[in-house]
Amino acid sequence: MAKIAFIGAGSTVFAKNLLGDILSFPELAGSTIYLHDIDEARLRSSEIVANRVAGALGAKPRIVAGMDRRRALDGADYVITMFQIGGYKPSTVIDFEIPKKYGLRQTIADTLGIGGIMRGLRTIPVLLDMCREMDELCPDAWLLNYVNPMAMNCWAVNRATRIKNVGLCHSVQGTAEQLARDIKVPIEEINYLSAGINHMAFYLRFERDGEDLYPLIRQVAASDQVPDWNRVRYEVFRHLGYFVTESSEHFSEYVPWFIKRDRPDLTEKFNIPLDEYITRCENQIAAWEMMRVYLEDESVELSVERTHEYGAYIIHSLETGTPRVVYGNVANNHLIENLPVGCCVEVPCLVDANGVQPTHIGALPPQLAAAMQTNINVQALTVEAALTGNREHIYHAAMMDPHTAAELDLNQIHSLVDDLIAAHGDWLPDYHGNAA
Repeated sequence: MAKIAFIGAGSTVFAKNLLGDILSFPELAGSTIYLHDIDEARLRSSEIVANRVAGALGAKPRIVAGMDRRRALDGADYVITMFQIGGYKPSTVIDFEIPKKYGLRQTIADTLGIGGIMRGLRTIPVLLDMCREMDELCPDAWLLNYVNPMAMNCWAVNRATRIKNVGLCHSVQGTAEQLARDIKVPIEEINYLSAGINHMAFYLRFERDGEDLYPLIRQVAASDQVPDWNRVRYEVFRHLGYFVTESSEHFSEYVPWFIKRDRPDLTEKFNIPLDEYITRCENQIAAWEMMRVYLEDESVELSVERTHEYGAYIIHSLETGTPRVVYGNVANNHLIENLPVGCCVEVPCLVDANGVQPTHIGALPPQLAAAMQTNINVQALTVEAALTGNREHIYHAAMMDPHTAAELDLNQIHSLVDDLIAAHGDWLPDYHGNAA
């Protein structure tokens, strides 16, 4: 049976969902599940919940929990990463509060923008340390990465290691379900093709029995039926002609068009929730204790339902040879011809006993590739900074970021980066180079 290591298993609810997905497959129900985290209390909760999930499904895995990452990785067949370096406090708070002093507001700050850059700089060194341990302890294992900033992290792993990996997100399948509801067509009847980069992929086709469903999406866009929380994406659709896979609050900070300190009317018109991630984190923290009690309470029946996350399906297909198509974040080895070779792209992948096999897409519509390139520039420079330790490339990444550049001048950007590096302290490695 497979050994599956959960790195960051203190993300109890997410770990519960993935465990439910995995253990619901009879072929995986006897797997060894190793839960690892650096927070002993959260790890203990996850261990309790894991055993409850197994009981609810009638599965009999071997469940081990520990704070020694090397033991978790030793002999693993699959490594699932779900951690957040620096946590909500201090790091996420720093990523929001210091830019706000410069008038730079964000919504999520985990993928791009100045917050995404800093999160990448914190996360990539830890991922690479873990990959070096994998190379020693489980060199043939698959790394299934759920950690943001997805594209930066996967790009760095592909450049600096030989570990087999795929980055996983739920935005493609999740948005498809939302669009299906908007146009009132059952998702089971819809066939779609999406391609691009993580959090900025677009549906190239959205069909039912060969019928193009984009006219129905255009009808929604032209009506008063656009959901309040989805105004940004429908506005982008009107101008670019294709629908993007990531949520409006995410997408609004990847481009220079929506969040402007001298245009509060835009954030109101498009219903953009500034500091949304901060609010979400605080709400989750406030609700955690109540949720923990519920999850650990043996007298309360634990609901376990299969989710639309891809992780368990990938493991099942690799173990059994069952063919499936998932959307994965992989190296662009000429898969998308008008994006840079080597960057991280999100494309459909066939998964079976032969591995994760990405699909060749060809060239994207030029306006979509152009929008993605603005984000890829930031990703490339952040990865370069993380791999070389060159502080100059952090400035360069921030200078090229669409939202940051739309709000701040070059001297402000330089000072902002210096302030963020200083505030993060030991959460960042030492970045050298000329800081003047």
